[in-house]
Amino acid sequence: MSYIGNTLLNLWHQTGFYTLKPGNYVMIIVALVFLYLAIAHDFEPLLLVPIAFGMLLVNIYPDCMSAPYTDVMGIEHAGGLFYYFYQLDEWSILPSLIFMGVGAMTDFGPLIANPISFILGAAAQLGIYVAYFLAILMGFNGKAAAAISIIGGADGPTSIFLAGKLGQTDLMGPIAVAAYSYMSLVPIIQPPIMKMFTSEEQRKIKMEQLRPVSKLEKILFPIIITIVVCMILPTTAPLVGMLMLGNLFRECGVVKQLTETASNALMYIVVILLGTSVGASTSAEAFLNVSTLKIVVLGLMAFAFGTAGGVWLGQLMSKATHGRINPLIGSAGVSAVPMAARVSQKVGAEADPTNFLLMHAMGPNVAGVIGTAVAAGTFMAIYGV
Repeated sequence: MSYIGNTLLNLWHQTGFYTLKPGNYVMIIVALVFLYLAIAHDFEPLLLVPIAFGMLLVNIYPDCMSAPYTDVMGIEHAGGLFYYFYQLDEWSILPSLIFMGVGAMTDFGPLIANPISFILGAAAQLGIYVAYFLAILMGFNGKAAAAISIIGGADGPTSIFLAGKLGQTDLMGPIAVAAYSYMSLVPIIQPPIMKMFTSEEQRKIKMEQLRPVSKLEKILFPIIITIVVCMILPTTAPLVGMLMLGNLFRECGVVKQLTETASNALMYIVVILLGTSVGASTSAEAFLNVSTLKIVVLGLMAFAFGTAGGVWLGQLMSKATHGRINPLIGSAGVSAVPMAARVSQKVGAEADPTNFLLMHAMGPNVAGVIGTAVAAGTFMAIYGV
């Protein structure tokens, strides 16, 4: 009987019911809420489902993120599965591959047809710089503040990339989860801000149809952008270079197999690895602290100021062009492709069902992707990375 009792006791000690702490249960509930939002409300499910499931697993079995180690007997033990996935995040491999996939999926035609979109995309980066200074005021050091501020670009891969480059791996989990969460919540967060700073009359503005863009322009665009941006900020090469490489695959017309691979199979494999590893970085010990709360608040403020910055400049441009530009398209500059552009279209259509802003909003949207990468490169240059 003693043997049976000890066996049952040992078995009980190995269960999650015995080993888990209250914080783990809190994170499990958060994971279930994320799964609900992704599945029931379709909030960026391709991102939120793997992130939430990684969060669920690591808080049930924390060892799935354990690092390799050598015990006192000299025996080497392998790390947990998600530890190796996470190394690909820290080495900036997965964020760069995500950018290649985004480039292969994205039509830069609206940006080429209306170059003024670059300015709107830049204006939407306001939230990044506002959050940077606020983070410093909240007690974060310069590198941590820079890594946190990129959340305002609504660009998860860039947030992960910069956190890794600046050595802020301890904050990478909360930063990545905040960035991807706000990307998923674009349809909820942005419309109230857009409506707050525009009148119904402004939201009804119809824009002229964009000019056709030639094949030559589309081929030259990624090459020229790579040369110009990477010559000015070489540190942006992994992100901007891969983004433009993916787009060149798409536009050159001679590597259809590479385009299909980059935009489909490879893209979704990388999303699985990145999403689950990011989710797995949110153990209760790493996530439930004051710093995480500050990051979530700063991320929301950055995102709000980024949306507002794009709309504010859109209003100025609307007045300067005597009503030829709808200020709503400025909000798409936060770079959550293509969700932010769809939100611009939706809010405009609510004011006037015959108003079609999607293609116009795609210009600032893809410009925002470049702008966020440039902001990350600027911070890396400032801190000598």
